[in-house]
Amino acid sequence: KRRVVSQPDRQPKNIALAWTGASGIQYGIRLLECLLEAGCEVSLMVSKPAQVVIGMETDLALPGRVAELQNALRARFATATGRVSVYGRDQWTAPLASGSAAPDAMVICPCTTATVSAVATGASRSLIERAADVALKEGKPTLLVVRETPLSAIHLENMLRLSRAGAVIMPAAPGFYHRPRSVQDLIDFMVARILDHLGIPQSIMPPWGSEKEEI
Repeated sequence: KRRVVSQPDRQPKNIALAWTGASGIQYGIRLLECLLEAGCEVSLMVSKPAQVVIGMETDLALPGRVAELQNALRARFATATGRVSVYGRDQWTAPLASGSAAPDAMVICPCTTATVSAVATGASRSLIERAADVALKEGKPTLLVVRETPLSAIHLENMLRLSRAGAVIMPAAPGFYHRPRSVQDLIDFMVARILDHLGIPQSIMPPWGSEKEEI
């Protein structure tokens, strides 16, 4: 099994991760696994639509209650060196809701265009939106892995606004130059790009040009 190389002295320690209701929850689950393997502490937020998508796109039977979900994920990734804490939609006392306790970085993966819109307008109606607002205002790396196609002018304008505010827009668009042989390879491509942008060393996907061509 391919594993992430952990170098704690060079990487963010606390990563806020949000799963929203876009298709592609596999990206988010794999990213959580890799972050924990890299030794990160992960503050996870899961929207209600994301819970529905998990049931549709995976065989995982994850509980809906926050405490039970946290225990289930800690049990699933028990061999990882990091720690995951799960927060509810309306848990306004969570550290993520305040700039004084902002994480080192935030990733919304996968990210719906509805979430893009809410974050772009500073709506902050849920903890996910407020956490993204905090990350942006505190100048923390904020990555949105958008999964939608086609994109309307409204979607594009919202993403442009967020990009100008300092967010990194990363559409879930895996490459094919590494000649993927499975769906897992496509998932790993995107997760590797996310880890690269977070400054977290990874070994699941080599950078372009690092592998010598056969003559």
